[in-house]
Amino acid sequence: MKENKKQQAVIYCRVSSAKQVREGHGLGSQETRCREFAARMDYDVVDTFRDEGVSGGLIDRTGMQAMLAFLRKHRRHRQHVVIIDDISRLARGIEAHIQLRTAIQGAGGKLESPSIEFGDDSDSILVENLLASVSQHQRQKNAEQVVNRMRARVTNGYWVFAPPVGYRYEKVSGHGSMLVPDEPNATLVREVFEGFASGRFETQTEILRFLKANPPVRRNPKGEIVFNYVRLMLERPIYAGYIDLPDWNIRLLPAKHEPLISLETWKKVQDRLKGTNRAPIRKDINADFPLRGFVTCGCCGEPMTAAWSKGRAAKYPYYYCYQPGCPERRKTIRKEHLEEEFEALLESVRPASDMFAAACDMLRELWDDRMGRAQERAANAKADIAKIARQTDQLMDRIVEADSPTLIAAYESRIRKLEEEKALLSERVRTSSRPLRTFDQTFRTACAFLANPCQLWNSDRLEDKRMVLRLVFGGRLPYRRNKGFRTGILTLPFKVLAGFGTPDSRMVEGDGFEPPYAYAGRFTVCCL
Repeated sequence: MKENKKQQAVIYCRVSSAKQVREGHGLGSQETRCREFAARMDYDVVDTFRDEGVSGGLIDRTGMQAMLAFLRKHRRHRQHVVIIDDISRLARGIEAHIQLRTAIQGAGGKLESPSIEFGDDSDSILVENLLASVSQHQRQKNAEQVVNRMRARVTNGYWVFAPPVGYRYEKVSGHGSMLVPDEPNATLVREVFEGFASGRFETQTEILRFLKANPPVRRNPKGEIVFNYVRLMLERPIYAGYIDLPDWNIRLLPAKHEPLISLETWKKVQDRLKGTNRAPIRKDINADFPLRGFVTCGCCGEPMTAAWSKGRAAKYPYYYCYQPGCPERRKTIRKEHLEEEFEALLESVRPASDMFAAACDMLRELWDDRMGRAQERAANAKADIAKIARQTDQLMDRIVEADSPTLIAAYESRIRKLEEEKALLSERVRTSSRPLRTFDQTFRTACAFLANPCQLWNSDRLEDKRMVLRLVFGGRLPYRRNKGFRTGILTLPFKVLAGFGTPDSRMVEGDGFEPPYAYAGRFTVCCL
């Protein structure tokens, strides 16, 4: 067999853009041009090595390392020519270029290109280094242009990074690619924020459990939702329709996309995140014993536990105190008996229908009066915005004059708080001009719950039952075996409604008492 006397060559191609990889541009054209050059030079191309989506500033590349290994393997038998389409395909940095050029030469390769002639004389080396420097400058300039364009688009109110959970990118006429709600994740995110702001979720751990129980929620590459995931979600004002990028000196900038929550809700969440840590719901609280941990022993005051007890033919559920030294320790109370008494207690706090109707009428009057003063509140908010703007300008002037890093940091912190206040007021001004929901639309769910809390308690969801406990009672309920529940502390709405139904409360009109009430001429309930 006749030995092939042709000079053997390998081709190296590289593209740095992920878009070029997806669309199939770049690598194919580079290889075609290199093969045409090899044909003109009468080279025999034995292999092709590629790096896809790899920056020219990097040295450690998969395709490059494979080519160097190939060159070292065949170095003893013959030298191979390494063909590149352009000097920028080898590297886009003078340091990376020199290192790769040296590595190729050390592995027994000879660098050639249809665009430049590589030589060992001083003039050729000068030209090569100049072209490598120009390539590095182009890479840095491109990076600067990308950042500048991104910043300019952000300044116009558009998010330019990976979409947060609950959003996705979509082409919108007149806006280009912008964030739009991504269901059902958007609804879940809204539920998380509103639930944490209202106290439905006491801790971030409860939110984590809620998200894990919903498969649609986006997870990390390992398919997990980690604790830090919740914290990062709750801290992002993007969900309230604002962009906050301190590194670009952009603070709470109103965005063009549709918000999932109000800025007021987001601010409540931030206040809760900065507040006192709360203990998470215990894992052993389940649907079998919804009152576990909430009902306390009437003797020792410690929370009762609960368990299933094995009988001769079946298992039976019981509540009991397990506190050492308590006279009632391990004396069981049947689950159905205790929970029936609790339902009776819950029924007893249900307000009388006529008193509840009167209270609703009063709230409706107050709501209508509040709606009538919306323009006045908007005007006050605008005045506060102007005042905040003046304070911000004064602080900016002080920052320019200050030379102490501690003082500058304090001014910047104050400016950030003022910007948050300004954003809240701006949102208040915008919402005051929108058609607001009616009283029935706003308070339908709340009124239904106040009228009959037992209805929510009869839900199949443990989450709903625990919410009833928090909304109706202001603390744990003491229970004494064979005697029942002691008087519990009601939350303010039920306490007020209970006061309406007492014999000492009655309806009076107008100026029946001194001093006259602010709403003279309207019916007012007084608990004497």
